[in-house]
Amino acid sequence: MMPPTATATAVFLSAAPSSFSTRSRRSRLPAISASLSPSSSSSSSDEPLLVRAARGEDGLQRPPAWMMRQAGRYMAEYQALARRHPSFRERSENTDLIVEITLQPWRAFAPDGVILFSDILTPLPAIGVPFDILDSKGPVIQSPVRSEEQVRELVPIDLDMLEFVGESLKILRNEIDGKAALLGFVGAPWTIATYVVEGVMTNTYTNIKSMCHTAPDVLRGLLSHLAQAISDYIIYQVNSGAQCIQIFDSWGGQLPPHVWEQWSKPYIKQIVSRIKKECPHVPLVLYINGNGGLLERMKDTGVNVIGLDWTVDMADGRRRLGNGISVQGNVDPAFLFSPLPVLTDEIHRVVKAAGPKGHILNLGHGVLQQTPEEAVAHFFDVTRSLRYDTLFQGSVAEELLPVA
Repeated sequence: MMPPTATATAVFLSAAPSSFSTRSRRSRLPAISASLSPSSSSSSSDEPLLVRAARGEDGLQRPPAWMMRQAGRYMAEYQALARRHPSFRERSENTDLIVEITLQPWRAFAPDGVILFSDILTPLPAIGVPFDILDSKGPVIQSPVRSEEQVRELVPIDLDMLEFVGESLKILRNEIDGKAALLGFVGAPWTIATYVVEGVMTNTYTNIKSMCHTAPDVLRGLLSHLAQAISDYIIYQVNSGAQCIQIFDSWGGQLPPHVWEQWSKPYIKQIVSRIKKECPHVPLVLYINGNGGLLERMKDTGVNVIGLDWTVDMADGRRRLGNGISVQGNVDPAFLFSPLPVLTDEIHRVVKAAGPKGHILNLGHGVLQQTPEEAVAHFFDVTRSLRYDTLFQGSVAEELLPVA
């Protein structure tokens, strides 16, 4: 399907209708600390390898590597901490625990990216949407947002309620001390809206999908509000020390491509446009689970990096996107259960397919439960041993243009 017309795009990108004007509460975005922003006189070679790869810089020796969900349940150290602190909300909303959990894989494996231990739903209470996490059901929102009145009740994001995020990032930036990139992350508006509208985890998304047709103005108002709040939240993370931000549109892949084009992409573009203006030095990564049918559309959001899931062949993904944009991924997490030589071969295959520029090595999804820590260590050891000049010896890098 062709992209929406300019008129339709303007409708989708517009702010919520006046009938959806939300209660007034100003978001207070702190000014970025001079010690946390790149100096205009500093060389890009002083920046972390991951940031440079995200920008597509030439001349890097190897790809940087990190793993989605690299902090968490597969690590014995985390499991011991979780037994002492069984509430996930406590673990992800207490500064001391956030810092400790985030640093566990950093100390154990020395990845090139250290991602904040948090959750994409963490900012919801700050916009007036309380939630619980139940062991048997996962996230639960007692009053799903499905009406015009409920959208009007949402408030601008109260960043004071997220102080534990900002404090954690500041501490982590100092702890890492330039030896890796500090990553923050957010959920995309559509993905966050699936939880807000459905109220619980679902495999069908029938309520929110039907709203596209039965209550489109309500859904647009909700998505517009979320886009504004998420933009503020990204800026807050950057001002607190995050050097790269990943946007998870985890459930965007549940939409047909033409529906994603209408109901997810415009709000991601709205976020990207604002961040590019206010934090132009910070690379943005977009990841969608099940994104094989969306790659070209994802590129049009304006992000710096497209994360590929493991169902996309890296060579095909690079061919479709061209080498004017960076890519991330995409080793199948199941390879971490394979014999280590098999994992080594797969890492080499993915890196060769991605090419010698603009690639962040990662899994195609998060680390699975029961993943052997030995395999995670091996993944990062192999990556550190890679050298582009050896892998691509005697070959000429092909200039790939995106498929028309």
